[in-house]
Amino acid sequence: MSPQHAHTLAFVESPVQLLNVLEWAHVQGLRPAEDRAMGSRPDPSPTAGTPETGRPPLPTPFQPSPAGRGRRSSGDGEHTEGATGLTLVVLAPTDPMTRGQLRRMADLARDEGYLVRWEEARGGASAPFQTVGALAGPLRRAERIVMGDPFSRYVQLLLTITRARDLVVVDDGTATMEFVAQLARGERLVRWHRKGGRPGPRELLFAPVSATARRRLLPVPGRRVEVFSAMPVAETPEGVTVTANDFAWTRARFGPPRITRGADLVGTSLVETGVVDVDRYVEAVHTLAKTHGATRYFAHRRESTAKLHRLAGETGLEIVRPDLPLELIARRGPIGRTILSFPSTVVHTLPLALKGTGVRVAVCDVDPAWLTENASPRAQGFLSGVTGTARDVHRLASVRTA
Repeated sequence: MSPQHAHTLAFVESPVQLLNVLEWAHVQGLRPAEDRAMGSRPDPSPTAGTPETGRPPLPTPFQPSPAGRGRRSSGDGEHTEGATGLTLVVLAPTDPMTRGQLRRMADLARDEGYLVRWEEARGGASAPFQTVGALAGPLRRAERIVMGDPFSRYVQLLLTITRARDLVVVDDGTATMEFVAQLARGERLVRWHRKGGRPGPRELLFAPVSATARRRLLPVPGRRVEVFSAMPVAETPEGVTVTANDFAWTRARFGPPRITRGADLVGTSLVETGVVDVDRYVEAVHTLAKTHGATRYFAHRRESTAKLHRLAGETGLEIVRPDLPLELIARRGPIGRTILSFPSTVVHTLPLALKGTGVRVAVCDVDPAWLTENASPRAQGFLSGVTGTARDVHRLASVRTA
């Protein structure tokens, strides 16, 4: 079976990963999938809003694509016709905000007609064993595997089971840049913000699985590897195909947005990942907002409630908890004429999603003095690279903090 007609399983653990799977499927022209052998479990995602966000479903102007009409999955194992295409498997995290956004994205995928299988992959000590056991059969049958996070231990474990000869990695933000570089250099797969040094006991225990997964992600005769990315890819392993993600699906489905006169600020999880000092971060946000007249702060889904309360109190910004990835929020609008951000994925993706709207994206460098003592030695260089390689953005100097 050719890759274009292969049955495809996509594994996602975050809203952005699911969005980029939809973007990839749009470029591929994939049809929705029907696989009764999957034994699809009911998806707990509600259709009238989510407990995490308390928000209603998407407004009616959203229309499914022609290929998806009439193919919405009820989530109860009864699906319409069609033997090949894409099935999305959500390896659900425990974080409430991430779960809320994932449920909303799952609704979008169903509106496109795709089958979504929701796995409570972290719902207790026995959940990983149940999840892997339930997915073993579909994994062996799938001709193509799409994954959003090759650093994920879950995904790496699943890669040791699959026999698929067609592997696709879609964007999981800036981590994609580091993944491709590590693959090209033959290094073990380690997230860029992890502190350097000798691996811990858990890493050593999992090392054989990680090594097998890395070998599976290298192209060999009879196995195709593709990276679908909006990020700049400097080092590409020989034989790996790189396909550009220009957010064509997002632009076709949403907007153009209503643009306000003011500025909006995009938050990051650099504090939560231990890279940036919280006091310096709050000061920088306050200075940026005051300098550029920003009134709203779009929080990253991983930002802590305590930090956001502090930001609201000390900066006066309206804190917005998006219920969808920011690319969709911005495209739906309303959105500020200027969007301010620290080095992050959105400085690469928002110019693509907002192409032709006149919205300006500006990125502020992270001052080395903001880094914590626990930050990875690679952190400053990586963040500078994120900023320096961004296209169609206005670059701001780092702001001064006390």
